[in-house]
Amino acid sequence: MAKTLAKSIDYNYVDTGAMYRCVTLYALKNDIIKNAKVDKESLVAQLGDISITFQISGPLRESNVYLNSVNVEETIRGMDVSRNVSQISTIREVREKLVAMQQRMGKENGIIMEGRDIGTVVYPDAELKVFMTASIEVRVTRRYDEMLSKGLNVSAEEVKENVLSRDYEDTHRKYSPLIQAEDAVVLDNSEMSREEQLNFMLKLVKERT
Repeated sequence: MAKTLAKSIDYNYVDTGAMYRCVTLYALKNDIIKNAKVDKESLVAQLGDISITFQISGPLRESNVYLNSVNVEETIRGMDVSRNVSQISTIREVREKLVAMQQRMGKENGIIMEGRDIGTVVYPDAELKVFMTASIEVRVTRRYDEMLSKGLNVSAEEVKENVLSRDYEDTHRKYSPLIQAEDAVVLDNSEMSREEQLNFMLKLVKERT
């Protein structure tokens, strides 16, 4: 929805969750994660070697994320990354690096930023904050269908366990936990079509900007 909205109003789009997934992918590829445990000291020492950028490409103007100049948009969506991203996101030094990057991105142009701490930590003074949610059943189905469409071999139960685990870890982490900003508009899209969601968002944008 964030990506579609950005296209509709000609704003830049940043998926901050993809940035944490990039750090996770880097850690996996460089043996910083072993036996499901992160070598925090090694990761922090190598944070300066991690470059994350977003580029718009193709006739549909799709936003893709690049890790050290390599397009990893599809790779970071796999279960290996999904299983480990929450523990990476709890590391204070990782969050500080990525939040600083995200704040710099927003100074350049109008931006739609998607993530779990945007309205509370990254941009507490944002013009518009939307806390999007849906029932666990709907979220699992959507995530499962998305992964199948990308050719990933996963079970619905595995996806559900991952979604619930990430929710718990993200709402209970010490740094920048997932919480609803007090001034955020809540959008439960469990039973809404994409068109209905977009219309809802466009109306909010028109009212706030």
